[in-house]
Amino acid sequence: MSGEREQIEGKNPVREALRAGVKLDRLVLAKGSERSLQEIVELASAAGIPVEWKDREWLDKRSRTRAHQGVMGWREPVEYAELPDLLENAWESARTPLLVILDGIQDPHNLGSVLRTAEAVGAHGIVIPKRRAVGLTATVAKVSAGALEYVPVARVTNLSQAIEAVKEAGLWVVGADMDGEMLHFEADLTGPLALVVGSEGKGLARLTKEKCDLTVRLPMYGKINSLNAAVAAAVMLYEVVRQRARREKT
Repeated sequence: MSGEREQIEGKNPVREALRAGVKLDRLVLAKGSERSLQEIVELASAAGIPVEWKDREWLDKRSRTRAHQGVMGWREPVEYAELPDLLENAWESARTPLLVILDGIQDPHNLGSVLRTAEAVGAHGIVIPKRRAVGLTATVAKVSAGALEYVPVARVTNLSQAIEAVKEAGLWVVGADMDGEMLHFEADLTGPLALVVGSEGKGLARLTKEKCDLTVRLPMYGKINSLNAAVAAAVMLYEVVRQRARREKT
């Protein structure tokens, strides 16, 4: 990411940034929204962050997401995590390691949605490639609804090498593919795991698929033969949650 200030828009992204202790340069709030933004004002005041009130048209002109909800803030650019640190933290966690590897996701809405689901299920991080894939933009932050502040994202130069590193660290790598070897609920997803989800149009790249220990497919009974990448990731992640919860009960 560039050295420019990162723009955050929307109630949830700004609220969660403040709760996470992110130091914002300033906040601009829409006049007439005092009551609905009271919690954000209180959090900003406690953190010593200056708040300005401007007409909503001022925010409309500067919004990148077109959905600022009357609140906009600026911060240092989000720092990407290093893959070795991400793996180390996953193993040190009380939960079984769970990572998400995204192969060429280009839609910021999909990345933001995956971040939100990953945070909800307690995943330890996301891995994305530097080339031909979306990074951590303002739209990603908005769609993630604050999850960006809690889920580390590692951006790697070579995705195949990153998958090898994940495997060497002891994680089982499972790719979601329409031609997968078995249905997703037939696979054992209870151990240390990295789920790989492909791009919106092409799915998993050939080399990425070859690097996976196993590929699984989601059952499709309708006339459309694929799911949105973020939806596929959510289905897979909650199958992991289901299997692990069942294992803990036995």
